[in-house]
Parts: sequence; structure tokens; C-alpha cells
Amino acid sequence: MIQSIQKTDKEIEEGMKGKDFLTIGEFTTDEIHYLLNEAVELKKLQKQGVPHEALKGKILGMIFEKSSTRTRVSFEVAMLQLGGHALFLSSKDIQLGRGETIEDTAHVLAGYLDGVMIRTFGHETIERFAHASSVPVINGLTDTHHPAQILADLLTILEHKGYLNGLKAAYFGDGNNVAHSLIEGAAKVGMHFTIACPKGYEPDEAIITKAKEVGKTTGAIIQVTEDPIDAAKDADVLITDVWASMGQEEEQAEREGVFEPYQVNEELCINANKNYIFMHCLPAHRGEEVTEGIIDGSHSVVYQEAENRLHAQKALLKLLLKN
Repeated sequence: MIQSIQKTDKEIEEGMKGKDFLTIGEFTTDEIHYLLNEAVELKKLQKQGVPHEALKGKILGMIFEKSSTRTRVSFEVAMLQLGGHALFLSSKDIQLGRGETIEDTAHVLAGYLDGVMIRTFGHETIERFAHASSVPVINGLTDTHHPAQILADLLTILEHKGYLNGLKAAYFGDGNNVAHSLIEGAAKVGMHFTIACPKGYEPDEAIITKAKEVGKTTGAIIQVTEDPIDAAKDADVLITDVWASMGQEEEQAEREGVFEPYQVNEELCINANKNYIFMHCLPAHRGEEVTEGIIDGSHSVVYQEAENRLHAQKALLKLLLKN
């Protein structure tokens, strides 16, 4: 299960110390494998009840402009299990919500905290914050990227398949933030990735182009298609997400009609490998992007995937915030 590392452990740890985590594409293949290896070990320790307080005394600030269940709980519990503390900071309760500049908030919080996790709308917001901050900044989600989720996804696939390089993953639905980070992550670890989406809902072309360039080195084949059956053919991993993301609720009815052919259902899954796994970052809308029989069936690993947010993020926090 453990992936091979080209650089030494010390070199990778030194390179990651104090680093921001804004997109998974900004991390090297070695760094991603190292994070996954570390997550496997931290999960093992947690299951065995062995204390692992690598961040004792450290404090993570968590700024939320978008509400969340998994992101808030997983990051907060991660810090507690690592011996540190987490502060929930709603944008409504801090001066950022009253017009203080992003840069001023970043400078001030860096004087109090050892790291900041932000869940916000525009990706430029977190980029500006990170540029002004002297402590590591972690992307808990933006409209363009969701890298913390994809670390958990890769960990889940690794646990079930034993390897990542050469596997085929297929994603069905909107070319959104989850899709963008999946594309970047798959390219980095050499996993073939096909996204099936209707015309007009494709992922960002610049992200696709860059991922294809990375794939030339790692062996990953990145494809975009309008044909869900072609995407599902011989896939080892099937993935979907809600059709209308947070902030797109008024488009719900329109999107239901557009995305109906991309529902992950029993008929579609026949085209995948017999031992495929189904993944969804949750929350899910049963009967829309996925049928109840698939998400609650024997191939589904969505709850393990959700739990792995905790373990993957513990690895991330440990390596970025550790002295």
C-alpha cells in the first residue's frame, strides 16, 4: 500500500514545512505520496488508540465564509488529535465580514495562529490571504478548487486498490471545484482520469491543459467527454458530485434536466470493472446525481471517504505546521 518516495523523508518534510496548500496541483508527486503515507500511519495510530500529538500547543484558525459539516469537524478533530487546538471563525463574527481588507486580516491572524484554514468563494480570496500571511494557509474549499477533499479521495482509493498509478477513475457531472482538484490529483499520481459532462459544463481548460502536461511525466491520461458510458468503461473508480453546488441553488431545476443522462445508476455501472468503487464527497442527493442503490450499495465507500478527510488532513497539518 505504501507508495515509493524518490526524495528522502527529511528532504520532503523540510520542503513542506510552512508551505501553503491552495491547490493539489502545486504539490509535487513525491509530496502527495508522502502525505498519503503519513495519513496511513496516522490512521493506524488513531485506530490503535496510540497518542500522536505532533502539534502540541499549535493553534489553527478556521475561517468559514461557506458552511460545512465535514470540513469543520474533520479539521477541528484533526488538530485535537494532534495535540493542538482549532478556532472556528465565522466571517460574520470577524472584521473580515465588516470590510477589513483580506491582507490586514491575514497579517493580524498570523500573529496569533500557527496556521489558517479558509473555506470561501472566490479562489483569489485565499490567494490574497496566503500572499499576505506569514503562516501556512490551507484551502478548505473555494469555487475553483477542493484539494483537501481529493487527498482523502486518493487515500481511500489507495486503501481499496493498493496503488494509484495506472488506475482509471471516471467522474460524472459538473466540471466544478471537486472535478478540478481530482484532475490535478490524478495527473500527479499517474492515475487515468476521464470526466463526463454536458457541453457548457466542462472543467477549466487551463487546468485540463496543465494536467495533460503533468500526465506526460507521470503516465496519467486526462480526458473530457460528453459520453458517460465511454467514461465508465473499464473504470476502477466512479465518482460524482451534486449537480448544483453551494450558491447555484437557483439553477437546480435547469441543471436536473441537463445532467440527468450523467446520473450514476445501475445501468451505467455495468460498464465499469466488476470490483469498482463508488465515491462521492457528500452531501449527496439520492435520486439525482446517484441512485440509492449505488450510493448505499456494496461498491460504495462514501463513508470511509468522509472519514479519511480526518486522516489525510492530519497528515497535511502535521507536515505544514510542525516546527
